[in-house]
Amino acid sequence: MNKKIMETSCMEDTAKFAYEMAQNAEPGQVYALIGDLGVGKTVFTKGFAEGLGIEEPVSSPTFTILQIYEEGRLPLYHFDVYRIEEPEEMEEVGFDDYIYGDGVCLIEWANRIEEILPEETIYIVIEKNLEKGMDYRKITVVRPE
Repeated sequence: MNKKIMETSCMEDTAKFAYEMAQNAEPGQVYALIGDLGVGKTVFTKGFAEGLGIEEPVSSPTFTILQIYEEGRLPLYHFDVYRIEEPEEMEEVGFDDYIYGDGVCLIEWANRIEEILPEETIYIVIEKNLEKGMDYRKITVVRPE
């Protein structure tokens, strides 16, 4: 397992880190975003989308489960599975078509559907530490070998 830890002190740094990750994104990659409410998963996603060359506004698809952005270097399939009760519900949105498709999947609250994620999934865990400041974030990226 390959692990990288990045510490950021503002939203712009979190977005920049995501932007840089997107520069190396490849078709078929799945990124599992894990973190508490308000930790910066959508900030990360916005930076990632910009890194793919997506210019349209990115928002969290909490009520629609999936937002598709196709104008970038690669299509971005942005999932928010916060409201999913059972992983099987993902079949209704054609989940397999996207995670095995030609774009990049970024899944907020991915721990809710962990059992159906591919083995090659890249995990991004975002954590706050209020002792280090309101805007401090620890971002841990875990890539399978």
